[in-house]
Amino acid sequence: MDDNAAKIAIASDHAGLDLKEKIVKLLRELGRPVADFGTHNHDSVDYPDYGIQVARAVSEGKNERGILICGTGIGMSIVANKFPGVRAALCYDPFTAKVSRLHNDANILVLGERVLEEKTALEIVRLWLSTGFDGGRHARRLAKIEEIEKAERRTKE
Repeated sequence: MDDNAAKIAIASDHAGLDLKEKIVKLLRELGRPVADFGTHNHDSVDYPDYGIQVARAVSEGKNERGILICGTGIGMSIVANKFPGVRAALCYDPFTAKVSRLHNDANILVLGERVLEEKTALEIVRLWLSTGFDGGRHARRLAKIEEIEKAERRTKE
């Protein structure tokens, strides 16, 4: 794995900026390298422009994992899951964060700043980063998702 792959790719729109900055600080405190794709101010922006950057970086293997934040997390989740190999999980509590890793091997965590308390969001990030993938029957299910992606690509060729 190259050095960029080890970095956590992160981005937000204007509605997720404050939480993104707190998460970047947490990641650095945890010793995790960060690739911050923006935004960097509160000017109104379109969330797809930022979600695309993180999702593409994860999809192409430039970053192993990513974190996306917008107001609710819904828009970023939709954008990220358009990319092959991306398993973006919109998490709203520690349980969903843990299961997204254990059962789904989620490689992008999506959060909503307007629907989460900061303490909960940071707890979710810590748990998501420290939880591995269980494999087993869950790997079989992920393989089925990969087959869907391959079949969809073939139908478009």
